[in-house]
Amino acid sequence: MDVIELFKKFIHLKSETPDDGGILDFIENYLGEYSAVRIDVEDVKNLFIYKKFSEGEHLCFAGHVDVVPAGDGWECEPYDAIEKDGYIYGRGTQDMKSGVAAFTQVLKDTDTFNGTLSLLLTSDEEGDAKYGTVKVLEYLKDKNLLPDSIIVAEPTCEEKFGDAVKVGRRGSINGYIELVAKQGHAAYPEKAINPIHQISKVLPHIAGVNLDSGDDFFSPSKFVITDIRAGMQVTNVTPGKLNMMFNVRNSTKTDAKDIENFIHKHFKDFNYSLKLNQSAYPFMTQVDSKIVKTLDKAILHVTQIKAKHSTAGGTSDARFIAPYGIDVVEFGVKNDRIHAPNERTSIQEVIGLFKIFKKVILNY
Repeated sequence: MDVIELFKKFIHLKSETPDDGGILDFIENYLGEYSAVRIDVEDVKNLFIYKKFSEGEHLCFAGHVDVVPAGDGWECEPYDAIEKDGYIYGRGTQDMKSGVAAFTQVLKDTDTFNGTLSLLLTSDEEGDAKYGTVKVLEYLKDKNLLPDSIIVAEPTCEEKFGDAVKVGRRGSINGYIELVAKQGHAAYPEKAINPIHQISKVLPHIAGVNLDSGDDFFSPSKFVITDIRAGMQVTNVTPGKLNMMFNVRNSTKTDAKDIENFIHKHFKDFNYSLKLNQSAYPFMTQVDSKIVKTLDKAILHVTQIKAKHSTAGGTSDARFIAPYGIDVVEFGVKNDRIHAPNERTSIQEVIGLFKIFKKVILNY
């Protein structure tokens, strides 16, 4: 089986979160010469496969086999892996069964390596991510099997295949503000305290504001308001409270305490409460690390493109890996159709990804 045949097989296996569609069982059998550990938790399936070829460092490829629901608007069946005009269509082609197929086939074809090679796979990345990569890493730490470096094969490229490697990610902080005022009759505004009027004075100073200046790798941490609601959907009652939700994709220059201070500065004259939930912390792998330099050279060799180093985008399971002191990077195919109808990946990108991962193993 070659990488494209394997890729199509993975598309055919419907694996909407947390269902793995039988993919992990298949990979465990397909890589039968590797040692396999199943770390299944509740309804989440996890697989760690490894092989110590010789003394040396431990290089791991990581990712997820689960996909988001196909949804509507498809021009073909989303799990038929239809090939058309050099592309393969299907849910998960970009995010991220192309990456899973590429590194699985690379390990299948590898006969020698200066160290240990492994795969870390979960069916819980697109969901709550409570019982997936998190649980595997806990197991690996307990068994003294943590890798030195990990490549997460998420789709990272923007305009052309090979143009972007993620060397870090911004954090994500969700905020919830409740503004308590005084309800009353709209005809007697002097007898009420209107929280909508209160917040209208604050919004120009907080909405879309950059909380820091960013740096060469991170864009500024921006205060993004995602929801404001108050009132009873009537015209004659001044509301007694208002709720606002916001999100900050934070760089390493802004943390939760900074956001607390920012809110207090603008809301200190009001009766408010604030709740913050940090779902991801910012991290960055040094660009002169072994894995970044090796991956950069492999991409340049295969594509003749010098990849830029990026921290843009949302979160991924790399956020769970970095705190263990592991050098983690992300690289995969273009991400222009992830989670969208008619998701597709070109055959040449999948073959190119396979070649790049093969080159990484050769030169690591």
